[in-house]
Amino acid sequence: MRQNTDLENLAAQPIAAADELAGTFEIQPHNALASEEEHTRIFANLGFGSDFTDYMAHATWTAGKGWHNKVVEPYGPLTLDPAGAVLHYGQETFEGMKAYRHDDGSIWTFRPTYNAARINMSNRRLAIPEITREDFVASIVDLVRADARWVPSAPGTSLYLRPFVFASESFLGVRAASRYEYLVIASPSGAYFKNGLQPIDLWVDRIYHRAGPGGMGDVKTGGNYASSLLPKVRAAEAGFDEVLFLDAATNTNLDELGGMNIFVVMADGSVKTPALTGNILPGGTRSSIIQLLEANDTDVAEEAIPLQFVLDGLESGDVAEMFACGTAAVVTPIGRLASEDFDVAVPVGDKTAAIYDELTAIQLGHAEDRFGWLYKIADAS
Repeated sequence: MRQNTDLENLAAQPIAAADELAGTFEIQPHNALASEEEHTRIFANLGFGSDFTDYMAHATWTAGKGWHNKVVEPYGPLTLDPAGAVLHYGQETFEGMKAYRHDDGSIWTFRPTYNAARINMSNRRLAIPEITREDFVASIVDLVRADARWVPSAPGTSLYLRPFVFASESFLGVRAASRYEYLVIASPSGAYFKNGLQPIDLWVDRIYHRAGPGGMGDVKTGGNYASSLLPKVRAAEAGFDEVLFLDAATNTNLDELGGMNIFVVMADGSVKTPALTGNILPGGTRSSIIQLLEANDTDVAEEAIPLQFVLDGLESGDVAEMFACGTAAVVTPIGRLASEDFDVAVPVGDKTAAIYDELTAIQLGHAEDRFGWLYKIADAS
């Protein structure tokens, strides 16, 4: 039987209901809310991460006060000194979450305590002060309640939430900062990939790596994503949707995509995913899929997966399908793998769609929440 990770154990600890946490972040006056016309225009053509809500949550940390000045304030530009530490030394972490409107009009989110635990894991690695899980979840509750009209209800839509922390002290010198800002912004969003649950083409990069042993590959910080951008640009120019990175130690094993974990479905129905080596982000969607599969009596192996094993399995038929997963896209089938010396089609099967359907059904309240993952933010208004 698989043992839970430390993050999964922390996420499973109970937390107070939204009504008990509400009000931790004080709502500030807003004199320029988006008009109904603007709201209608945005909802008529929901993209991903391109439009933002009326409010944002904000708190500040200083050595003398800890986290304080917890507010939900009008969304808008920040003032940052040119010597702000994040601009020079990259002390920054972030999370990705979603709020969903259920059929009865109520608003829910998915495993917020997992995100709370993971942002603190990231913070520890970057010498950033931790945020209590209660403050983290309260910031989500207070922001989403203030921005309730921005939670869409159409199929495949959600309110994407981006909590993040950055060093705001003004200085030049290599040390941990003494001032930080924590914010949550929100974006009403449609599908991450414009074609929805359609297979994507992956370029397998054998030159660049997103992280190396002892680095920051398992924490959610901007540098890991920045390192993936040049390979993604080059792959996009060649007609590919995403990049699949190999492990930096041997350059032979599957690692992850620039922002998604990967799974391999075998012909016998079993499923494999790369083990968490310290280089791979412990995705919340990855964790949820593993638990769902095991609850459905599917054999799941977390292990090193050589690229050659996958290529041989695709040729022999032992590999039945592959998919990627993450908060933004949820689950995405993979239809092609290519690199300098190979270009192969990947079958698209039923397992990927079944996982997507079950996971999204739980998130939207259409299926039993067997694992207690849903967290109610607000009743129908």
